[in-house]
Amino acid sequence: MTPAPVIIAVDGRSGAGKTTLAVELAARLREHHKVSLFHLEDIYPGWNGLAAGIERYVTTVLTPLSQGTAAEWVSWDWEKHYDGTQFVTLPAEIVIVEGVGAAAAAARPMLDAVVWVDAPGEERRRRALARDGSSYEPYWDRWAAQEQEWLDADPVQGSADIRVLNHADGKAPGDVLQALNYLPALASVLVPELSARRGLQLRSEKLDAVPDAAALFETLYGASDNAVWLDSSNAATVHGAVAAGAVPDAGRVHSPAAERSRFSILADDAGTFGQSVLHSSGATRLTAGCATVETSGPFFRWLDSVWGRRAVRAPRGYEGQFTLGWLGYLGYELKRETGGSDVRSETPDAALLFAGRAVVIDHRERAVWLLALDAPDADDWFRLAAEAVRAAAAPPRGEAAPRLSETTPAEATAAVGSPAFPLEFSSRDTATGYKGKIADAQHEIDEGNTYEVCLTTTLEAADPGLDPWQSYLAMRRRNPAPFASYLRFGGLAVASTSPERFLRIASDGGMRAEPIKGTRRRADDAVADAALREDLATSLKDRAENIMIVDLLRNDLSHFAVPGSVTVSRLCAIESYATVHQMVSTIDAHLRPGAPRAEAVAAAFPAGSMTGAPKISTMDILDRLESGPRGVYSGAIGYFSLNAATDLAVVIRTLVMAADGDGRRTLSLGVGGAITADSSMEDEYEEIRTKAFGVLSALGAEFPAG
Repeated sequence: MTPAPVIIAVDGRSGAGKTTLAVELAARLREHHKVSLFHLEDIYPGWNGLAAGIERYVTTVLTPLSQGTAAEWVSWDWEKHYDGTQFVTLPAEIVIVEGVGAAAAAARPMLDAVVWVDAPGEERRRRALARDGSSYEPYWDRWAAQEQEWLDADPVQGSADIRVLNHADGKAPGDVLQALNYLPALASVLVPELSARRGLQLRSEKLDAVPDAAALFETLYGASDNAVWLDSSNAATVHGAVAAGAVPDAGRVHSPAAERSRFSILADDAGTFGQSVLHSSGATRLTAGCATVETSGPFFRWLDSVWGRRAVRAPRGYEGQFTLGWLGYLGYELKRETGGSDVRSETPDAALLFAGRAVVIDHRERAVWLLALDAPDADDWFRLAAEAVRAAAAPPRGEAAPRLSETTPAEATAAVGSPAFPLEFSSRDTATGYKGKIADAQHEIDEGNTYEVCLTTTLEAADPGLDPWQSYLAMRRRNPAPFASYLRFGGLAVASTSPERFLRIASDGGMRAEPIKGTRRRADDAVADAALREDLATSLKDRAENIMIVDLLRNDLSHFAVPGSVTVSRLCAIESYATVHQMVSTIDAHLRPGAPRAEAVAAAFPAGSMTGAPKISTMDILDRLESGPRGVYSGAIGYFSLNAATDLAVVIRTLVMAADGDGRRTLSLGVGGAITADSSMEDEYEEIRTKAFGVLSALGAEFPAG
């Protein structure tokens, strides 16, 4: 008797392409393993024998194989219509069983993975008849009726670990093998495949070009279902002297704002290595090409399994920290894994895509880096991407329209389109209601349950027909920011103009958090604007808010930092953006060698500037005060790179456009502020109006009255 094998069932209706998929999957697995393959069509007793065939398969084939012994079974002679030759299927390290009923209820307790293969009905019939010809055609309807009867009583699809929409284009075996790597039950046997997944080669090409980033994104990724643009939209302001060809002021270019605004990243999940993942309430659904795998468990545990180890080296001369990897957002409700309570959100708690190729714009050096993992499709992508970069960098001909990133504010707002109805937001809380919650927060402070509460509310609107892409272009022009971003995951779009870094962990372990606490609006008059900036700089209340969050973040970083490495390099500095002045501090530390990076992110999540302090008890207070989930708002947007680096922004100044349960789309904008014992209700309410202004004004909307 040999050790019990790992058994993978490939099931699905006739004509879905199971046989070809199983044969090719077995061939790929044989590169590192001994593999046995069994086809159920060899054992069905005739055209009316689906149920009997499943019983024979479970009894004479699957049961002995699952115990590590040889399976002796009798084949069916399809020409003579009775039992034929006796065969033996030997156990192996991996056994693949393929056919209708391979994952039937009686079989599932003995299976380690279930792959369900699907294809449109007419396409399945065409494929099956093309394979088996006239011998199958008279029996197609009879067999299909048996399949339906079986599935009505035994819905195998719902028990599948991996679901495949098989387009018969040759990609399914590779996609399924990639998906199998994410099943915990197979992790021990697929060690060689996992090692190969980490043994990646990074290719690069540097172009001396200054493309219009918006035009470039639209050319490369405008038609992509899933795409991410991490957009340093204020780069022209910060690096303006460089972009104009003048001699830059060294202090200005190397300022904190310049450091945050140097790179923009554009990517989607296409290509050989492309994947996407959505996580909601403990369930993770990963899609690799045509295959989708579902697993359960905490998100940060899953993140630790796919990120945090150095898998590639940065190209020579490349100073960016992103060397391909995962990009997207983490929603606020992931706090359930970091000490907060479990609140369900209508949007996914996390949405990421894996970019096996990407475009990185270095605004300071006026260059573009094309990055791609070595793969059969890499050469074609480099050629297409380089052409797109050159086209986006070409000067407009004659009196052509201005480049997308150079439109005037009025033009940008008009670009949102003409919706069928006016865009009118309503607030989750009325002015009176929000002020009442401020009073409740101050009561909690008086009782000693917290000393700072970051109270938020949500503005919502039914979508009158806005174009998400044009809406983002209007927002980035109205309120450019170092951590602006545009994310698209199917029907979900996130348009952010965030100025705030949540957490950066560099490849060498350097850690940095830059919380914002303290906001004043900008004024058109220079004297008035300077007065507002000075008022923020000298505000004892705002300094107290900021320092409280600095202390909280010092504690968050210390959990995984080298002892003594946590420092505050900037305290309560003032930074000015298009619509607001902000008070910003910088906390630095160094990650302990060997520390789990995903856990280090989790230890600081969600950002203390969005909760208050102490964090865990204050999150409980917020759950009681706020009337619903925050969703994407208050979470983080950024990347998890293959060189173990991450850079994440706090999700503020962000419009979320998501489909509701009825198939319509809703718009939401979260806003909030820090409540302390000496907060003024009127001032706090005015602050959330100020924070909403940059997004609302870009959309031609106003803060809701009342």
